[in-house]
Amino acid sequence: MKFDVTVFAEDLNAASALAESVEDYGFDGLWVAEAAHNPFLPLAHAALATRRITLGTAIAVAFPRSPLLMARTAWDLAEQSGGRFILGLGTQIKPHIAKRFSARWGKPVQQLREYILALRAIWGAYQSGEELSCRGEYYDISLSPAADKRQPMPFAKIPIYIAGVNRGLARLAGELCEGFHVHSFHTPRYLRESLLPAFEAGRARGALDQPLSLSCAVFVVTGEDEAAIAESERLTKSQIAFYASTPSYQPVLALHGWQDLTRQLNTLLRRNRWEDMHKLISDEMLEQFAIVAPPDELPYKLRERYQGLLDRAGYYFPFEPKDRAKQAIWRHAARAMGR
Repeated sequence: MKFDVTVFAEDLNAASALAESVEDYGFDGLWVAEAAHNPFLPLAHAALATRRITLGTAIAVAFPRSPLLMARTAWDLAEQSGGRFILGLGTQIKPHIAKRFSARWGKPVQQLREYILALRAIWGAYQSGEELSCRGEYYDISLSPAADKRQPMPFAKIPIYIAGVNRGLARLAGELCEGFHVHSFHTPRYLRESLLPAFEAGRARGALDQPLSLSCAVFVVTGEDEAAIAESERLTKSQIAFYASTPSYQPVLALHGWQDLTRQLNTLLRRNRWEDMHKLISDEMLEQFAIVAPPDELPYKLRERYQGLLDRAGYYFPFEPKDRAKQAIWRHAARAMGR
């Protein structure tokens, strides 16, 4: 199992140093999340500053970006990094796509499937020099001027990971993708009983032979003293509650008989009662969704829980090497999960 870290690269000028720290610590990969900042720009800095680690997005929101623009960016990063780049894509949810990004929202699984096929067609045209023609329900890319031509490169088979919670996107990943970002909002039982069969069904109808790589930033509760542990527990329960309030994520809860929680949490959310939401997450639920352990035991508990389930894992909270309270946690994780 590889051990990765996720960052929110808020300071682009510090991206190179941050990436160097990730590599120096001994981690295997660096994922940049998309929040308030573009996730690709820090990776251009990271590609120049590192030599070994995998670099990827976890995730970049797909639909607001045209497949052509996404394909160009991914191609450039794959070439710049010497083939270390992974394109991680997510669909987001309808309100964000339509009202925040002002982009088209269709049937997300079908739309993302067409999007991925368009990316592969564009990269194939770059590599072969042939004319590009890619037309579907959502995307029409049939104009291919000379300015869009690229020179072939040895890293043209760019891995695509997609992220999701439910079986539809899991099947799509199995059919078309090299990897899947398992949402932090899951339980090992849900991964085994719902997602793994969906991955297998997708692989059975697809053309890819290699195993699907599974990655996840896992919820953890830890700390150096009781106060730190209590705060970690509160924050983790709050994040679990936020995700559990999403109606489309209810199947995760339903598997455990907790489906009524979605309505209760959604009601609190709509009333802006954020501080009350975490109180509905019981300790039993926390144990299912998160690894609860002191820092020195945490990486071993992670490996014990996910060995044979995940290929790449990390902690849900972002890597911040200047955070002295978490430095020891990160260094111990790198040593314990490393070579």
